[in-house]
Amino acid sequence: MSDRAVRNLELLRRSASTARVLNLLRVWEDNGDGPDGLARNPEWAERPIFRTPALNRALVIKHRLRRNEFDLFPGRRHVATKIVAPIDAADLKTGGRYVFVNQIGFERTMTEAFGVAPDHPDMATLRLIDRLPSLDPFLLREQLRRGGLDPAPCYFSISEGDLARMGAFVQSEIEPLVTLSLGADTIAVAEASAARMTSKILSNAPGDQLDALRETLRLQPEQYQEGVFCWKGFLYYKWALASLMGDIASVAEAVRTVRPVGAVDAAAAEYLQRSREVLRGRIMKTCDEVSRTLRVYDDAYANLTQEGKPTAFRDFLLDAPSMFSRLGDQLGAIQHIVSYWRFRFGAGAAQVGVEELMDIFMDFEIGLMARGETPDALAA
Repeated sequence: MSDRAVRNLELLRRSASTARVLNLLRVWEDNGDGPDGLARNPEWAERPIFRTPALNRALVIKHRLRRNEFDLFPGRRHVATKIVAPIDAADLKTGGRYVFVNQIGFERTMTEAFGVAPDHPDMATLRLIDRLPSLDPFLLREQLRRGGLDPAPCYFSISEGDLARMGAFVQSEIEPLVTLSLGADTIAVAEASAARMTSKILSNAPGDQLDALRETLRLQPEQYQEGVFCWKGFLYYKWALASLMGDIASVAEAVRTVRPVGAVDAAAAEYLQRSREVLRGRIMKTCDEVSRTLRVYDDAYANLTQEGKPTAFRDFLLDAPSMFSRLGDQLGAIQHIVSYWRFRFGAGAAQVGVEELMDIFMDFEIGLMARGETPDALAA
């Protein structure tokens, strides 16, 4: 299918959140074929996410389905994984061809549009990605690793829009480490040093190095990339939670008060009442669990900046990926709830009927479940 809007891909590339868009076109521009025909970063070609070139230069989007798109799928869902192949990589305003993962006729469409057979390894990769609540790179990497895939590090970057939004937050987090390193130096020097370190930590540039940081953490060169990737992950999750807190409280309250239009029978009324209480409680519980996990990071960071124990912080970072799956699932579910609520109940939105509201509540409940948990457990 084609969508000339795919509504201004250039704007999407510049401003989209990391959790919503995996921009493989930008990864290709930064790491792929250079003027000499060779990859700028050999790992990009040696360890791709997708083997099919068109897929490996596409935009992967977690897309909020509109009501007229529900029938594209065999079952009810509110968010789908959209694969957009730009018509012209040099001019994204021309739009692109797109397909939803696991839509009706998905395998046939992939064969016709991309030449990808149903048993092609890229199909399994797409389905792994479709099972994720978001596309944040830390959760994505762990999901792919569980599926036996190990793409190059350049595929796991934070979006340009989020890098800009994160800057001040991360700098404030880095300042205690800079102060420790510089001692009683001037505030201006400390701020400038913190800004430089922030830029290095958040950099998406391949092969970027920060020797002073590596030495402080006592990391071997081969450990450096993994350690900083994990540090960036916890900084991203702390920033994401802080950015959501105000909206989370307002959505939790709106869940309690929203009323559907039209008649509501006794069974629907009972379900909605139960769901309101379960959802509000589960939203706040999930945020508390995320906060507790992030406090483990805070304690480890305090060991470095207040107790002068870089080895403890280094060891924490190298063990950190085991926490990414749960953190990413939880924050992805909260981000989906906040984002979808804004989309569906924002200014000018149509009123919601009882069946749609029940569907939305059920979708939120399922999103908040832990892996392996059943819907009945939510009511406990």
